[in-house]
Amino acid sequence: MKKYLISTVSLVLLASSIFSCTDLTEEVYSEIPAGNFLTNEQNVIAYAGRAYVKLQPYPEEQRLWSLGQNASDELVIPTKHNGEWFEQGRWEVIQKHTLGSSTANNKILTKSWDMVFEGISACNEILQVITPLDIKNKDRVIAEIKTLRAFYYYWAIDYWGNIPFSVDFSDRNPPQQKNRQFVYDFIVKEILDNVNLLQESPTPEYYGRVTKGMAYTLLAKMYINAQEWVGKNQFVEAVAACDKVIALNKYQIENDYFANFKVKNEGSKENIFVIPYHPQLTDEHFYWQALTLNADSQSTFNLAGVPWDGFVLQPDFFGKYAANDIRRKSFLFGQQYDIKGNAIVIGGKPFIYTPTIANYKSRGEWEGARVAKYEYQEKLSYDVVDMENDFVLFRYADVLYTKLEALHRGGGSVAGFINNPDLQKIRTRAGLPVYTIGNITNNELLDELGREFAWEGHRRQDQIRFGVWGNSWWEKPASGPNKKLFPIPQSALNANTNLVQNPN
Repeated sequence: MKKYLISTVSLVLLASSIFSCTDLTEEVYSEIPAGNFLTNEQNVIAYAGRAYVKLQPYPEEQRLWSLGQNASDELVIPTKHNGEWFEQGRWEVIQKHTLGSSTANNKILTKSWDMVFEGISACNEILQVITPLDIKNKDRVIAEIKTLRAFYYYWAIDYWGNIPFSVDFSDRNPPQQKNRQFVYDFIVKEILDNVNLLQESPTPEYYGRVTKGMAYTLLAKMYINAQEWVGKNQFVEAVAACDKVIALNKYQIENDYFANFKVKNEGSKENIFVIPYHPQLTDEHFYWQALTLNADSQSTFNLAGVPWDGFVLQPDFFGKYAANDIRRKSFLFGQQYDIKGNAIVIGGKPFIYTPTIANYKSRGEWEGARVAKYEYQEKLSYDVVDMENDFVLFRYADVLYTKLEALHRGGGSVAGFINNPDLQKIRTRAGLPVYTIGNITNNELLDELGREFAWEGHRRQDQIRFGVWGNSWWEKPASGPNKKLFPIPQSALNANTNLVQNPN
């Protein structure tokens, strides 16, 4: 049923729209009045699917995922020995936390902002159109889109703090900038007001859509970050939100860690909220094989297209994994083999990915461990056959570790949860001993979150919450507290005089 959501959202692309990410509105061109087309629940869901389409660029080369990940200690894009991937230094200023108002025209920054606010705009437009309609289950669809809009706003306050805010699609004026506290309160209220209307069981029909499990996970994320974002201790509330997901009894920790990232990962009982992809029914968005692998890995995965050899694991991060940690297999390192299992030798030299990188300004062809967390299908070729794996945004392991962290921070008793079988299974399936109370320290929790959720888009938020964002790490100097937020793109400032740039 993966194709259910994808096929419906693909239909809405027939009625294209023009977006303005500075005023959060869209001008929709269509010759079909909404009252004629949106006559039943199925048509409304198909129309609402366009808000989900805005999620699809997330893991691209120059979108929100790469912006946050490259700024963290997980991912790095060094300039190659032949000058490739320098790209006017746009990656380096992100990695070294020197991105500021003078570089606010950075392409990755701008595209990330546009993606988030186009998503908000799409939700606003959909809500305006469907709210007056008289159809079955309209309230559930409205709750779904309001919660999805809350998710986009969650991304916005995480990355930019004080942001333009609008929930009125009909208002053509540039929106006012609201502070983080205002938007935080709005997001929490939207979730609480709508969660009881959402679908409880993650049935195939609701695959890739907002459900109660997704909403409560989002709520837990808000609460666990509240101390950092708005200066309010809400760890007890974070535990309660996690317990809501647990009480649904709809999710479980998979026996195989990598089952969550297979090509056909729609069968995962652990994944709560994903972005569905299909090589024929969605545009090219998920092409990590091109971003990370060296051309010599073509024979390992029987790739049809030549990879671009850019995104690699930061060398220091590799050392966080024990040698027997199964999750270390999320990355390619050491001798490489072809699809038949034969050791690859190029020009008489064994093909070995080294986790180390000798020179940030001149990376060697095989330097840097490469991501292989998401299974690569054969014949992948950018813009011809892209990855079909669905990208995981929330999964059950995150809920359990969020609860553990919240308890550790004062939200209750760690002792009452440490022996939870699902919590223990996260460790045992990785080939590691279960945690005892004495293991739970800030440093260990942060490292474990990194190992469990590597390259899933969590790391920047986690590092900020644990107070290490300003520390130095590989090729990144110490940075000040202003670098917790990204600058607002210059294009947004130019279009909306209500916006004030973040300090940098």
